[in-house]
Amino acid sequence: MNMTQEAWALQNEETQAFIEAAANQPFRYAQFRSMDVANGVGIRVVLFVSGCRHHCPGCFNELYQNFNYGEIFDEAAERRLLEALDKPQVAGLTLLGGEPMQNPGLIRVLRKVRETYPMKTIWVYSGYTYEQILEDPARHALVDLCDVLVDGLFVEAERDLKLRFRGSRNQRIIDVAASRSAGAVVLYME
Repeated sequence: MNMTQEAWALQNEETQAFIEAAANQPFRYAQFRSMDVANGVGIRVVLFVSGCRHHCPGCFNELYQNFNYGEIFDEAAERRLLEALDKPQVAGLTLLGGEPMQNPGLIRVLRKVRETYPMKTIWVYSGYTYEQILEDPARHALVDLCDVLVDGLFVEAERDLKLRFRGSRNQRIIDVAASRSAGAVVLYME
């Protein structure tokens, strides 16, 4: 192993340790919906996490910006989420907020969802762009567990009520796996 390979291996090991520590952080959730059709394709289980530092003007979930709002996502909440996903008519899980990417404890939850329901899709909404998410190891690990990312801050001047699954025209609906394969953003839908 040469010096470059050794440095990469050490960096990769440190990054993995960071991600594992982040994945075990507790987090709060503000709302849970066992059936929702407004936040992704099909009938979905929706989890609104607490906490967001973006503070977008016109945010429709202003209460959820507080990291102390809501309840701690504990084992009972995880069981409830997994039981809701067990219904055959449910297409998958959608994460909103607050800001899911500021709640790395979701990594552990998404791993469990992927393990238990590999055919269910996972959508995540984030004020971060896809490119910004890839720059942060924990956010990158979280988005890699998702199928679809709706990215970008809510911009009140770009608000458009006719848009499907997003609030402002600057936001994109991204196919995460296709984007990873292409090495560039691939839209899931316009």
